[in-house]
Amino acid sequence: MSYCSHIVRNKIEWIRYIERALIYEAYHTWHYHSLNTEGEPLLFVFEMAHVFIALPLIKRCVPNTSYFDLTSVYGYTGPVSNVDFSQLDASTIAHFKSEFIDFMNEEKCICVFSRLHPFLNQNVLLDYIGGVRDNGNTIYMDLNRSVGEQIANYHPRLARQIRQLRNAGYLIKEASNKEEIRVFTDMYNENMDRLNASSNYYFTEEYFEGLLSSTEFSAKLILIYKGDEITSGAIIFLSQHIVRNHLSATAIEYLGESPSKLLTDEISIVGRVNKSAFFHLGGGVGGKEDSLFKFKSYFSDLRKKDSIWCYVNNPQVYNELAFQVEGVVDSTSSFFPAYRRNKAKEAVKAV
Repeated sequence: MSYCSHIVRNKIEWIRYIERALIYEAYHTWHYHSLNTEGEPLLFVFEMAHVFIALPLIKRCVPNTSYFDLTSVYGYTGPVSNVDFSQLDASTIAHFKSEFIDFMNEEKCICVFSRLHPFLNQNVLLDYIGGVRDNGNTIYMDLNRSVGEQIANYHPRLARQIRQLRNAGYLIKEASNKEEIRVFTDMYNENMDRLNASSNYYFTEEYFEGLLSSTEFSAKLILIYKGDEITSGAIIFLSQHIVRNHLSATAIEYLGESPSKLLTDEISIVGRVNKSAFFHLGGGVGGKEDSLFKFKSYFSDLRKKDSIWCYVNNPQVYNELAFQVEGVVDSTSSFFPAYRRNKAKEAVKAV
């Protein structure tokens, strides 16, 4: 059976493939990738018979070399297809691997990193190539459950706090003007200051306006007011299957009142109205069961395994570059690619 692959670098063709996928999110779209400043967005497309597999990536120059590497945008990405990956036969998977490695060789790409999507069975495809790593657990709500069942799964103290917040005069609304986007942007970036975040976690008003005005996916800015003051807010993404809190923030003076708890509960309601099947809350930072993970766990006892893809296509060059940075090749290191570790440290120090 014949098969082929090609690289999509234009908006129209990218949109055509993604919109034909069985399941996709904002993170797979051309618009979302066009906002990335790390490198060149591209979509690797493999086709065999009636099946296609589309893998969105960012191609980056490796400094001081003639090589490149591939990474994913911020969020849950990895490949999408017009069929469930669990339905792929061995021949299709083998030919995909062959074509993808040929592509990496032709593009002089040393390695690829991608955050994977817990709901898409992508491991069926990528385990055959190699480099899939466990990244802990993520938390989700099943919005097919009744509201009563959902609340019954909340931590008892959390359920009481949400009721108290709803009775305390907080107003929940969707942003409707640029002034609200400006206030949210300032609040969000102040939160990044407080967390000592690296520079790539800061965003402008124009960035948020672009997300909210996209025609390729549905995004909303949900705000929690107390009187005339915005206390908390979140940019949420909505799809047929999943609603998620993409980026959120709370005003520093309201951290003690935790309006983010009310905000999270409200996002689940928005998801139900949208008829989304799941509210994916995500996990902790770097796959760890940290304070962020604990906060999310108060909302649900449902878990999905999280995975990342760290495939090295050119081990010789990869190890040479890693040795130049680290002075040693550490195959157990969790940082990938290892030769970019110093750059990541510098980004944190620069904040």
